[in-house]
Amino acid sequence: MISAPLAFFIAGSIGSFVSVVHGILIQRNIVGPFFEGASQPASTRRLLAVLMQFSTFCWFLGGVGLMVAPQFFSLPEQSMLAKIVAIFYIYGALGNFWATKGRHPGWILLAISVGLILYGLWVM
Repeated sequence: MISAPLAFFIAGSIGSFVSVVHGILIQRNIVGPFFEGASQPASTRRLLAVLMQFSTFCWFLGGVGLMVAPQFFSLPEQSMLAKIVAIFYIYGALGNFWATKGRHPGWILLAISVGLILYGLWVM
């Protein structure tokens, strides 16, 4: 049986990894091509790039938060952080599953992270 801090660390590591890969894929496959052929103003293109990377940013910070929470936060604070990150990861997993019709491993990895977070909350 693994401890809650270890479960949070593994979940955070997976979530951060998924966020980095997601950011690279979004930039390469969506934002980059949009910039090349877009007729929209530069401000619109910049705004789209920031909005497309917002989930990447949230997932990454959530993962880092989960990894360091046991060292810096009390149990109630760890619990609240874990619940908030779980919500972000659930939304990401469902969105990835829906958008890719289940053919992308991102939703599986985020779902595993959610499972580890729930486990960590359970054994806390």
